[in-house]
Amino acid sequence: QVVAGNANWSTSIFGTSNDYLEARDWTLESGRLFEAAEMAGSAKVAIVGQTTARELFGDADPLDQVIRIKKVPVTIVGLLEKKGQNANGQDQDDVVMVPISTYRNRIQGGAGGKARRVGSITVKVKEGQNMKVAEDNIKDLLRQRFRIQSGADDSFTIRNLTEILQAQEASSQVMTLLLAAVAGISLVIGGIGIMNIMLVSVTERTREIGLRMAVGARGRDILAQFLIEAVTLSLIGGGIGVVIGAVATWAIGQFAGWQVSMTAGSIVLAAGFSGLVGVFFGFYPARRASRLLPIQALRYE
Repeated sequence: QVVAGNANWSTSIFGTSNDYLEARDWTLESGRLFEAAEMAGSAKVAIVGQTTARELFGDADPLDQVIRIKKVPVTIVGLLEKKGQNANGQDQDDVVMVPISTYRNRIQGGAGGKARRVGSITVKVKEGQNMKVAEDNIKDLLRQRFRIQSGADDSFTIRNLTEILQAQEASSQVMTLLLAAVAGISLVIGGIGIMNIMLVSVTERTREIGLRMAVGARGRDILAQFLIEAVTLSLIGGGIGVVIGAVATWAIGQFAGWQVSMTAGSIVLAAGFSGLVGVFFGFYPARRASRLLPIQALRYE
């Protein structure tokens, strides 16, 4: 929890160094990085992200403003450039960074225990270097530092960007298949509903069909009429779905903070599928109507 005047904001707070910004390819929009003396002396300074600055100070310049972290007054010396959400949907701009010595000695308080531990280490491999080799070297170094005996399990976890991306892609594929299955079931259920409605309509309008045929309408005219009605029903349903989807997309963006959007292509695709569902499930009722005999249709009660 970070406090600035009357404003309170819950954000991510962690101790780090300037090297972390370089490893994450983060740059400053304004202000400066931590100085060597500040890193060594547990100085009460901080670098904040765009979201945190906006929530605490609105449109005002956050530089040289004082915020309180666990009752510790900290002066903002740097403002990060906007990064947006990461692949997990987390807001990378909602962050407060302080020197790691400050975090250990002032915010967490004192030496020993949790305050002295490092939660994670971010490593950036130089361009052209083999990531697997670097990962193995880091693993060997950590096992030495932690005095892990040969054959014993690691007491730490190493994740590289490739593995993270592969896991995210796998999760995305599973979610895509799940949504596709739900959409397919919904289309079938909706199509069956349209077919039932059209069958009832054919039954109730049998005399009307017979009358049209008696005055010259051909079977293909009746077929076209009921197909058009079925497609119209499907398009109306698809339009309602698009509206609901647009509202849901807006709500997710507003309240969940996710970056979601509805493209024109997706709307056209939805309309196309709706039309195809209408044609497919409306063909049988339309064909049945077109094959009615005029005399029998006119006698139908």
